[in-house]
Amino acid sequence: MLHNVYLYGGQVTSWKNAHGEELLFVSSKASFRPPRAIRGGIPICFPQLKSTGSLEQYGFARNRIWSIDPDPPPSPSDISHKAFFDLILTHSEEDMKIWPHRYEYRLRVALGPTGDLMLTSRIRNTNTDGKSFTFRFAYQTYFFVTDISEVRVEGLETLDYLDNLKNGERFTEQEDAITFESEVDKVYLSTPTKIAILDHERKRTFEFR
Repeated sequence: MLHNVYLYGGQVTSWKNAHGEELLFVSSKASFRPPRAIRGGIPICFPQLKSTGSLEQYGFARNRIWSIDPDPPPSPSDISHKAFFDLILTHSEEDMKIWPHRYEYRLRVALGPTGDLMLTSRIRNTNTDGKSFTFRFAYQTYFFVTDISEVRVEGLETLDYLDNLKNGERFTEQEDAITFESEVDKVYLSTPTKIAILDHERKRTFEFR
């Protein structure tokens, strides 16, 4: 079940399973108005990740007001949705001063027949001069877990990663699963199409595809 989506940041902040259990975390100190981004749910990072460019960290999309498309295009015939809607973010004159590109970011938020949450991002270049641009984007998802020491991530074993706590130095994952005993800030490379987060305390598994 999808419960809360804010136009500010185009951000999903609540998603519950069939038992009514909350699956996303939102900080009790979260602010839901500009200029601070909402701390929790699924923030949209665009057009920059972290400090990889000259913009504010994680880009500006999560600090903007999005709109709802009243007449979104239909889903492909091979995709089954229980319900969906499209959020739209386009360039503003103010944004053009710091990132001089015209674009349309379309975020489709959909629920599958069994309650799976599906996000689809489409970024379209609307520059009138045909000039190309580069960007990065990510879903910075906050999952609700009970005890971080009882959580493990599977599917990243043997992959190379950049450790941001060690100045981005590159390593190879040696463990069968990722566990958390202290702060972790890693970027895994060439990730597979399926990753699982196991929350042993709640006997629950999150699966990414």
